[in-house]
Amino acid sequence: MDPFVLLSVINTKLRDFYDNLDDLCEDLNYDKKEITDELKKICYYYDEEKNCFLKK
Repeated sequence: MDPFVLLSVINTKLRDFYDNLDDLCEDLNYDKKEITDELKKICYYYDEEKNCFLKK
């Protein structure tokens, strides 16, 4: 999946349905490390306080 599409999908789900990335990954059976590693490639990191991926 294109990292920018992944970013959009994950941030939308976090905003609309989940309180944190762990809950999203558990509920949807996603690999947290895979997501974070993929988004690091485009310089995005997960901000727990804001519950979204942000540009570094």
